[in-house]
Amino acid sequence: MELMESRQNITNQEELWKMKPRRNLEEDDYLTKDSGETSMLKRPVLLHQPTHFDAFDCPRELQHKQKLFPKWRLPIKVATIISSLTFLYTLLREVVQPFVTSHQQYFYRIPILVVNKVLPMVSITLLALVYLPGVIAAVVQLRNGTKYKKFPHWLDRWMLTRKQFGLLSFFFAILHAIYSLSYPMRRSYRYKLLNWAYQQVQQNKEDAWIEHDVWRMEIYVSLGIVALAILALLAVTSIPSVSDSLTWREFHYIQVNDT
Repeated sequence: MELMESRQNITNQEELWKMKPRRNLEEDDYLTKDSGETSMLKRPVLLHQPTHFDAFDCPRELQHKQKLFPKWRLPIKVATIISSLTFLYTLLREVVQPFVTSHQQYFYRIPILVVNKVLPMVSITLLALVYLPGVIAAVVQLRNGTKYKKFPHWLDRWMLTRKQFGLLSFFFAILHAIYSLSYPMRRSYRYKLLNWAYQQVQQNKEDAWIEHDVWRMEIYVSLGIVALAILALLAVTSIPSVSDSLTWREFHYIQVNDT
């Protein structure tokens, strides 16, 4: 009985949606109450959009028809390919090459050091893939002489998945920050500290301070923190609930000027 009532409620909701008249595009571009500016991010709910149901109310036949993360497939495939190629190159350079040339075993670097060198390169590459299609689209429009002609299918698909590429870039940046913070926790790093202290004693050095190394690391960490903060701001504004509360001018200012 409960299942029949839930299905009847879903049917009634669909009938009510069908009975609602469509609004004109001029009525959709309403002004926000606070700023009085046109908000491009507040869009009306169209009838052709997929209806979202509760987990207990969604019919089983509708569950099989819904696709599982369709916009994430291309970004995840690209991120997997870039990560695999970068990891292979870093592994050959940091582990295999010293082992072949000088028989030094650095296989302990694979879990942390090698992976941590892969993460920032993948993150910056994915971030470049977010803004590259916009440049290509501008070139295509200039070549066509109009902005009303459709883009090629591959470019249109790329443009629609830019948000997913940006969120994956932020994910890899967060992993890079976590891996970097775990450096002093490694047992190999503690052994290196003991070796450096012993070498300093053997060389009769009271102070091992190197000015340019200190400045380089301080600047490196500072720029990394600032870059992560800017990328976090871009990721937050990509959330639909946040972007819907922004006007076009505010959204464009954050997404363009921060980069």
